Parts: sequence; C-alpha cells; structure tokens
Amino acid sequence: MKKELKSIFTRGPVSSQFIGEEIGRHAVKKEIGAHSLFLGQVRADEKEGQKVIAIEYSAYEPMVMEKLGPIRESIFQKYPLHCLHIYHSLGRVNAGEISLFVFASSRHRKPAIEACQEIVERIKFDLPIWGKEILEGEHSQWKINH
Repeated sequence: MKKELKSIFTRGPVSSQFIGEEIGRHAVKKEIGAHSLFLGQVRADEKEGQKVIAIEYSAYEPMVMEKLGPIRESIFQKYPLHCLHIYHSLGRVNAGEISLFVFASSRHRKPAIEACQEIVERIKFDLPIWGKEILEGEHSQWKINH
C-alpha cells in the first residue's frame, strides 16, 4: 500500500521559527551528516515602474500532490537521502518573507545539495503552483518562472 503524502502547503509565509524547529527535529537522527536548505524569499522587484510588495500564491492542490509523489520518489531513487521536506506558501506572502522551504538530509553533503537543487527546479517547473505579483497600489500581474 502506497503511503499518502502529507500536504506541502502552508497558509501565508513560512516562519523562521518553523524553519528552525524543523531543522532542530533532526538532531536525534545521528546518521545524518548533511542538510541542504533552500529558502525562497519574495523579492521586491520592479515591474512596470512599480515595486512588487507581495505575491499571492495559489495552486491546484490535488494535482500538485498527485504529481509530487512520483517526483519525490525519483529524487529518493537518484540520491541516498534520509529526509526530504517541502513547504510552500499559499495566500499572500509579502516581500522579504519566505514562500518556499526545501530541506534535504543525507549522510554526505553532495547528495543533499544536489537533491535540494533538483527538487526546487521540479517544483518551479512541474507543479501547478502560481504566483500573482501584487504591485504598489494593489495592481497585480501573474508571475512567470524563468
């Protein structure tokens, strides 16, 4: 029987307190020698002469979870990981706040780093998660991932 993935989504920004607690939970896992983290922070880019003040994230959640399962499995097959955690914001995240937290753990640094980088790319390009940039004056436009 296949284990169901827990949702990766959190409402609003991912807090630094939550990130610290998640890292701290791994102190009991003595076989781990490396953690690689990615923190995606909302930038205050300038678009059409206005600053981005926030991004409003939305997703087709059932499809994200359906697609994420095989992606995650492929990462575990490719890299000797102990853990792989993903947390992505939904809703409004202001400039300067964290919207994506990826945390890969392994015995050695290279697989943790490479797996973390690969899963971030897969999240950005393979999953139906969208960001609407909120500009000064509350105008908005859809974000395009490059």
